[in-house]
Amino acid sequence: MNRIIIIGAMAVLGAMAAGCDAPSPAPKVQQKVADARTQRSNDVADARREGTAEVNAQQRDVSEAKSERSYEVALAKAEGDYKVAVEACKSLAGNDQAACKDRAADTLKADKSRAGLLKP
Repeated sequence: MNRIIIIGAMAVLGAMAAGCDAPSPAPKVQQKVADARTQRSNDVADARREGTAEVNAQQRDVSEAKSERSYEVALAKAEGDYKVAVEACKSLAGNDQAACKDRAADTLKADKSRAGLLKP
């Protein structure tokens, strides 16, 4: 009797296991494949959009940093040129020295204005 129950149970379990691997109907499979492809396309499009947005933001940051650095360099050059010019003016005397310093100050003002155009 036990053998019959065991053999019957094995037969039932075998039939159930065989039924789990049964293929799905073709239209259902085609719909699932189409849904998966649509989801894949949407995921790829979202990733590209997000990536593009991040790259654009980083490019703006780099551009702003570059502009700020260019401004700082131009300003430092203008101030350095002014100091050199003032030192050179010290070799002159009287009105010549005053005129030389005035030209140096005018040049500094013009150079700072040009540097201001580089400011972000």
